[in-house]
Amino acid sequence: MSPPRDSAPRDDDKAAFIEEMGQVLTGFGMPNMAGRILAALLVATPPEQSASELADTLQASRGSISTMTRLLETPGLIQRVRKGGDRKVYYRNTPDAWYQAMRNEAASMQAVRTLAERGAELMKHQPDEARRGIEDTLAFLDFWEREMDAVLERWNQYRGSDRGGGPAR
Repeated sequence: MSPPRDSAPRDDDKAAFIEEMGQVLTGFGMPNMAGRILAALLVATPPEQSASELADTLQASRGSISTMTRLLETPGLIQRVRKGGDRKVYYRNTPDAWYQAMRNEAASMQAVRTLAERGAELMKHQPDEARRGIEDTLAFLDFWEREMDAVLERWNQYRGSDRGGGPAR
């Protein structure tokens, strides 16, 4: 059932949300424009938007949209979609994007672990004080990997119990 027409978000409220999300995501190392694109897609109606539509919504250049959509596609936060009979490329948020991004992050941390283990081997005959940083790194990685695996498993259980997205908010 569709919400009543008068309950649709106002354009200025959407614009404020997009700007705020862009700013927040810069704190995670994401370029502001990438955060703004991600936010715009989160509140887009319809959920699929062309590069031109994103450029219009965000008052941004097509080049900036192109560069930032590629950046967002790499970790799987957004995806390209095609509409039947339409030659344009559209973008939308990837279903379970944050879950996939965290799984990718966990896999990337394996490279950090491998290097940290190499560092620990290099430092094994050094004084305790000199080994503290690398040992702390390995201890944190042990903890992080166990906890992240548990969090991702709990998310799968949570989503599996109600594929509609969990409890209503």
